[in-house]
Amino acid sequence: MSSLALGTAQFGMPYGIANRGGRIPRADAIAILDLARSRGVATLDTAIAYGQAEQELGEIGVAGWQVISKLPAVPQSCSNVAAWVRQSVQGSLARLRIPRLHGLLLHRPQQLLESQGRELYRALIELKNAGMTEKIGVSIYDPDILGQLGESYTSDIVQAPFSIVDRRLASSGWLDKLGAAGTEVHVRSIFLQGLLLMKRGERPAKFAPWQALWDKWDDWLEREGSSALQSCLQFVRSQPGIERIVVGIDNIGQLEQILRCLAHPAPIRPAEVACQDLDLIDPSRWSSI
Repeated sequence: MSSLALGTAQFGMPYGIANRGGRIPRADAIAILDLARSRGVATLDTAIAYGQAEQELGEIGVAGWQVISKLPAVPQSCSNVAAWVRQSVQGSLARLRIPRLHGLLLHRPQQLLESQGRELYRALIELKNAGMTEKIGVSIYDPDILGQLGESYTSDIVQAPFSIVDRRLASSGWLDKLGAAGTEVHVRSIFLQGLLLMKRGERPAKFAPWQALWDKWDDWLEREGSSALQSCLQFVRSQPGIERIVVGIDNIGQLEQILRCLAHPAPIRPAEVACQDLDLIDPSRWSSI
């Protein structure tokens, strides 16, 4: 399953609207990594901001994995961006206990457009040239930021949200543009943090304003006789130009289900449930709902 990347936020903290079990225990994390590796998964997605995730991965041992991590926002008070970036990455490598990262992404790429943006980008290039990371890039919430960055800030990897309801990356034309530029596209939030996998009546009350969309989705699944998991995965896999699908899981059973779906793909007729409402498709806004 080389197209799959394992998200590790749950290794370091309770994460996700559908999470019921909290942070994944060490023994379970080891079993998850063992299963993923045995099935050909080679990429781990983590971040400094994911609580104890880097530390946990390092103590378990991730030598041989392609590890992608992310830098948080550079502090406003930082007077030496290059030094801060280098120290942050050195800290990640120490916690992960690996000599280099496969990829280093900016968690807040908007900072490239601010006063210290050039210095920040040069710092990333220097780390790449020094062999501390093989690739650099950005983790985005909205494809519009890619147009703002323009050609001045090129990325080896762009990670973006994409799902059967959030199709902005494709509809904006950026999925094709990134592919033409030779940029790896990694997508996340393909289950919208689990909302798309919940059954009727299970979704939190604060998502009731989108009940018409949920009804449309649930009705479509019933008519097609397809599982939500299979449909979400197959929709994303059907899009050309996507290199990695980042999935976060709460337990090994969820990973087993995902691997089964990927091993036995079923063609689907995509549901017409695309949504443009950022209050729903951008999880960073959910705290204000």
